[in-house]
Amino acid sequence: MEAETQGDWVVMVTARAPTNIAVIKYWGKRNQKLILPINSSISITLNPHDLSATTTVVVSPSFTADRLWLNGKEVSIQGDRYQNCLREIRSRATEVTDSKTGRIITKKDWESLHVHIVSKNNFPTAAGLASSAAGFACLVYALAQLMGVQERYKGEISSIARIGSGSACRSLYGGFVEWDMGKDDDGKDSIAIQLADEKHWEDLVVIIAVVSSRQKETSSTSGMQDSVNTSKLLLHRAKEIVPKVMLEMREAIKERDFATFARICCADSNQFHATCLDTSPPIFYMNDTSKRIISMVERWNRAEGTPQAAYTFDAGPNAVLFAPNKAKACELLSRLLFYFPPASDKKISSYVVGDVDMLAFKEVDSCIKPPEVEGTNYTQSFGELDYILCTRPGEGPLVLKDHLVDPSIGLPI
Repeated sequence: MEAETQGDWVVMVTARAPTNIAVIKYWGKRNQKLILPINSSISITLNPHDLSATTTVVVSPSFTADRLWLNGKEVSIQGDRYQNCLREIRSRATEVTDSKTGRIITKKDWESLHVHIVSKNNFPTAAGLASSAAGFACLVYALAQLMGVQERYKGEISSIARIGSGSACRSLYGGFVEWDMGKDDDGKDSIAIQLADEKHWEDLVVIIAVVSSRQKETSSTSGMQDSVNTSKLLLHRAKEIVPKVMLEMREAIKERDFATFARICCADSNQFHATCLDTSPPIFYMNDTSKRIISMVERWNRAEGTPQAAYTFDAGPNAVLFAPNKAKACELLSRLLFYFPPASDKKISSYVVGDVDMLAFKEVDSCIKPPEVEGTNYTQSFGELDYILCTRPGEGPLVLKDHLVDPSIGLPI
């Protein structure tokens, strides 16, 4: 969209991109600059209405420098990751004609035009909920739309998002996505591939137990490099285990086989955190609450004799839980509410958020009751969760009509 301002013009695009949660983890790089992983991975893109980044990118001849505002605060855009993404997109820019005014921006124009970027997340940053994945995917997608970038090969734009944040490449697609580690030194074949769209497994429900929305102590970037340098378990996992479970997980997703999906998902999460413990010095992303959530799911699955739910933990304490259908999701939510009730001053309506209507959840005391299969030996932990988010697999990036920038000044609204 274009608007005249003080004798100059602006052109802007706003996009939204979702976060994703890996069910087979990426942990460790073989090339730091290009962010090439030591193993392939598989993720589920989450509903962008619940977990996403929104970014407006705007250009004008009146801008004197590239600038970035993140969640209401201006931050430096001089970091290598931002600069690498900007450079790669600019190098692929094409001639663009504004549909409303007919103004033409040539390929050469893009070389000298500066960009203002305004971005915000609808969930906590750096808390282990893959905020950088959504952020860089959204940035690259919006810039590509603005500058008329056309992929020369399938997955090319995902390879640009990858150099901003590795897992960002997977957020360029909805549903179920694989990040192929690739073999080439230049990283051109290290791209994201959609295995199935968000409608493929519509019954699958995702419930996120947010243990802490605080910024984590050890960043993923530094943590995984320490693991690569010191963990023998990590290298064994990458070479011997991941290639085999990738085949199994692809088939489980294709067949919507929840039992196999749950088995691989839980085992991979546990193994990932074992590599963190095998790192020197050891990395602790989970806490006691995280471990109690694992115990809750494992006891339930063992009592029923088949997986009722699955869990995975990224580089943080927050639990991402999966249920095969709405009925099981309601039961899972009830268990969470019983074992991890809100603090006394918090209402359930603000404790359980997201797509709650999907589960036909009602705010009634009967939802919080002891699970029958585990008898009377239990412990309740009040106030240990910040909140519980209900969501589901979702679509990939898209362009929005509403902007985060005031076109009259080219600055955040």
